[in-house]
This record gives sequence, C-alpha cells and structure tokens, in this order.
Amino acid sequence: MVIGIGGVSNAGKTTLANRLKDALSPLRITILCQDDFARPTFEIPRINGHVDWEIPESIDLARYYRHVLKAREENDIVIAEGLFAFCDKHIYSHYDKKIFLTISKETFWKRKSKDLRWGKEPEWYMEHIWQSHFKCGMLEEIDNNTLVLSGEATIDLKPLLHFLDIDRFISKTLS
Repeated sequence: MVIGIGGVSNAGKTTLANRLKDALSPLRITILCQDDFARPTFEIPRINGHVDWEIPESIDLARYYRHVLKAREENDIVIAEGLFAFCDKHIYSHYDKKIFLTISKETFWKRKSKDLRWGKEPEWYMEHIWQSHFKCGMLEEIDNNTLVLSGEATIDLKPLLHFLDIDRFISKTLS
C-alpha cells in the first residue's frame, strides 16, 4: 500500500507519518519525505534573492518517483509525504490512499514562525509559502480513497486506520 500525505508546511505531515509507522508495526513500512529529495540549492529558482523551496521544481520528483516505486516493492506500506505529494500525476497515480492535512493560516503562521530548521524566514516569504501551497500543493480531486483531516490538533489514529482499511490489508498481506 502506498499512502500519500500532503498539506501546507507545518501542517503535521511528518508527525502523522511517524505516528502511522509506529501504529502499523510490525509491518514493513518506510517513509519517504520529499524534503530528502530537494535539489541542490544552486539548482533551485530564487524569489527576491531567496531560495524558493515552495515550488515543485525544488524537489527532484523523478528521483522521488523512482524511490516510491522501489519502496513499494520492498515494503508492505510506503508513506510518501511532502508539500508536493499531490502535484505529480505519475506519483499520485500510485497512491492507494491519500491524506490531506489542513490548518488555518493563523496556525500556519504560529508554527512556521517557530520553525527555525532553515533559519528565521522573512514575513514576505512566509506569505509566499502560504500562497504557493494553494498553487502547487492542493489535491486535484477528493474520492473514496482520500481523507481530509485537520492538522490543528493531534489526530485520532483509530478512524484513520479504519479509513486505511488496515485490518483487511494485513489479512491480505499475511495470506
């Protein structure tokens, strides 16, 4: 099973991916974080002299795609998470389940202001991150294999595991 998790920066994608991995052990699970597939800084376009991490071109999506396919062969579950989890049709077509995390602009602003992984971001760039999410990071469609969740608070895993139909997946995997 391949699970795609998307949403704006600081919506809780990585946290949810790690919680799912813990909850689904002892299955063979890998998490592919798009941040790990970022292009070298010198290859990424700039906006106002600032590296623009908020566009799909900042990620080597072809390499990410190859890793999704390889991980699918080697694991029971692949969790593919990132800002642009839903922007590439080739990757998107391999998701069995899709989870989209939403947060308010106020929550985004609070969390991003405290996120110093890449240093303090200027306010204009934080606004750019928010706007880019709506241009590049949104779901194209919501279907029966898509779940939209609020990332405002801790997510209850029980209904999420039900959505993923984990019991049926486990019995199918073990048979």
